[in-house]
Amino acid sequence: MIPRLAKSTLERYASGFPAICITGPRQSGKTTLAKMAFPDKPYMSLEDPDIAVMARSDVRGFLETYQDGLIIDEAQYAPELFLYLKSYIDKDPKPGKYIVTGSQQFNLMENITESLAGRAAFLTLLPFSISELATVKETAFSEDPFEVMVKGLFPPLYDRDVSSYDFFTAYIASYIERDLRQLLNVKDLSTFQKFFTFCAARIGSILNLSSLASDCEISHNTAKAWISILETSGLVYLLKPYYKNYGKRLVKSPKLYFTDPGLACRALGILTKEQLFMNPLRGNLFEGFIIGELLKQRLNKGLSPDLWFFRDNTGLEIDCLIEGEGNLTALEIKSGKTFSNDMLKGLESWQRISGIPTKNGNCILVYAGSNKSNINGIKLLPWNEIAS
Repeated sequence: MIPRLAKSTLERYASGFPAICITGPRQSGKTTLAKMAFPDKPYMSLEDPDIAVMARSDVRGFLETYQDGLIIDEAQYAPELFLYLKSYIDKDPKPGKYIVTGSQQFNLMENITESLAGRAAFLTLLPFSISELATVKETAFSEDPFEVMVKGLFPPLYDRDVSSYDFFTAYIASYIERDLRQLLNVKDLSTFQKFFTFCAARIGSILNLSSLASDCEISHNTAKAWISILETSGLVYLLKPYYKNYGKRLVKSPKLYFTDPGLACRALGILTKEQLFMNPLRGNLFEGFIIGELLKQRLNKGLSPDLWFFRDNTGLEIDCLIEGEGNLTALEIKSGKTFSNDMLKGLESWQRISGIPTKNGNCILVYAGSNKSNINGIKLLPWNEIAS
């Protein structure tokens, strides 16, 4: 079993909050993490129709059967639970009593926010990070970033005998058929499948909802709603622009990324590392891969994302800015395996306009190669060390 870096954060939350809610995409490892962190707690999955009916029809009886607390998996299937959990927690606010997991974050978060405000802590769990996989030799973790990207980082790909193609084909189909029918009034599923593919084709690009809606022949409001569902489901991430005024007009729309590169590759029909390497979207997909790793790094620690990008009207763009502890770190992400001085131009321009000192390591170039260096105050890091 591959250890999850979020386990220590979950245990920290359990020492101070009566309820902890673990959300994230389906198959990201939420149930396994909960069981790993709390092996002695009873476990009930509301994905089981019989258990869900029992929980909905007799909430008090269900909760009183487990007076010392329990793990409630896929809790969105019994939203009635949350109103009762509030009163049970108020009677006995023992830290770490209830561990709640759910995949449909929109419904789950809405219910918890309304019912358990101040009583619950939240942890978002995404698929494996490269630093998690690198610690376990049995995973046969590749040293080629493009092979890792095509395979993807969902846990079942590393503990089952299943191909990425089969896994993601089934994943996309089940997500659309199962979750979206419950969350949205999607009359034509093929239209949403088209929308999903068009989103993948726009990875690393400024999100233009009007253009996306036009290409999919849907309304602007529908495109906005569907993007929101993909975001709250943990499948896409909208990287927002950094607004600090540097004396120039800045872009104010977010950039679109998928949280797992394998899912994006499958949506685009990219099946091998060779196809990925030759694909015109290689740079965007690699950029999304690294952004996803930075996102996981912060979420696993229980930190707010605080990730941004910068683009001004002169064409200067920085792929990612990270705020933390009073510092601002700038990252450029390049999919080439061979370093060239041209890769530094964006960061050198950033140093000039931002006033960031060149010796404090706040400028980093991440690339698909394997060498590490320091060039004029800019750190050169290989892809597999960015989140270590």
